[in-house]
Amino acid sequence: MHFSIPETEVRSDENGSTYVAYNIHVNGVLHCRVRYSQLLGLHEQIKKEYGNNVVPAFPPKKIFTLTPAEVDQRREQLEKYMQAVRQDPILGSSEMFNSFLRKAQQETQQIPTEEVQLEIYLSNGQKVQIDILTSDQTEDVLEAVASNLDLPDELVGYFSLFLVQERGDGGCTYVRKLQEFELPYVSVTSLHSPDYRIVLRKSYWDTAYDSDVMDNRVGLNLLYAQTVSDIERGWILVNKDQHRQLKSLQEKGSKKEFIRLAQTLKYYGYIKFDPCITDFPEKGCHVIVGAGNNELNFHVKLPNEQMKEGSFKVTRMRCWRVTSSQVPVANGTANTSSSTKCDVKLELAFEYLMSKDRLQWVTITSQQAIMMSICLQSMVDELMVKKSGGSIKKQMQKKRLNGPVHRSDSQQAVKSPPLLDSPDPSREQVVKLSTKLSSVSLRGLSSSNSANDISGNDFHGNYAFEGIGDDDL
Repeated sequence: MHFSIPETEVRSDENGSTYVAYNIHVNGVLHCRVRYSQLLGLHEQIKKEYGNNVVPAFPPKKIFTLTPAEVDQRREQLEKYMQAVRQDPILGSSEMFNSFLRKAQQETQQIPTEEVQLEIYLSNGQKVQIDILTSDQTEDVLEAVASNLDLPDELVGYFSLFLVQERGDGGCTYVRKLQEFELPYVSVTSLHSPDYRIVLRKSYWDTAYDSDVMDNRVGLNLLYAQTVSDIERGWILVNKDQHRQLKSLQEKGSKKEFIRLAQTLKYYGYIKFDPCITDFPEKGCHVIVGAGNNELNFHVKLPNEQMKEGSFKVTRMRCWRVTSSQVPVANGTANTSSSTKCDVKLELAFEYLMSKDRLQWVTITSQQAIMMSICLQSMVDELMVKKSGGSIKKQMQKKRLNGPVHRSDSQQAVKSPPLLDSPDPSREQVVKLSTKLSSVSLRGLSSSNSANDISGNDFHGNYAFEGIGDDDL
């Protein structure tokens, strides 16, 4: 997650007194407005719970009113503080930090806590309508959807909720995966656009987990609907012969066989991103990026109009970062500060081991840079879980042993007839891998001798290694 505080506002409270509000952006989008005193309160709570030696430095109080320069200095210090807390593996995932952000999000959008109906979309366009509270966090909403669909608790962890924007051409853009620090109802309604919706989609990458999901009828239907949808939108490549086979299996209602055949097709399970810009292999190249199979796949259009394809394996990325910047956009005929506004420019950059002794930074300029980063992180997390002998199912079982899932009465009462029995007929920050992988052997997972791997300008690579550590690089 990319946290920033790019701006401040002077606002008035209920008593008419003015104060400075610090606008916290997450992934380039305004998440909440908070006062210095609120962040100071969070800081004091963190110190009390975790101790002074864990907490990053916090900007001190000032006796006198701050000058504009001092306000901007404090803004920068608070931004660094929020980034440091989020990047800390303990503090960043703590309920204390996440609940603070959820409460601040709700207060900023001025949405009271009340029962509402929320529509969650499935991959084939069907809707699941659930009764929730506006203050329900992402996990609560996901559990409510699972309850509505009769999806077993042990399979809930195989799916996630994604914020998606529908485009005018019939396509869709995956904006981000909803996180534990946000309230889905508030997140989608605050956008004030019918183009945005929340979609349920599988959240794992290893196709071996498909077997767990397909053992359950609802899980099978969800996975089948997603596979059909990905084929229809062109995310999965299908030739004429394969299309005939898939159509035959579809007509027979052979969903498992349909999915198993799809698993053999190119880009099965990938998420495709909107066209964007990269500096590899040359600056300014147009590229379509796909995430899946523990890699970022590139379809690059070179300046000479030649098309090339290659892939960057996550196990060969030393680290990556997401950066945002404010780009002035003219809003009138005169190019003055009063007639301009700023758009957020997002970039994902990763340091890649092109060959045994050569590292190179590759940059992607895309409004979906955060989503790409989330995909990379989840791939790394999944690899680590698998190499340590764990699995998604084991994680969910452990979670249930630690405490029962609490759903509100309204959530428990809402059920609908089974969905997805047939497809819709009307449709045709810097993350260092060295700290994560140095103690984990990735032999066999990091093999990179495919002709589609990228290394230098020839789009080939053949170097493999067991893990990445600072000493190795």
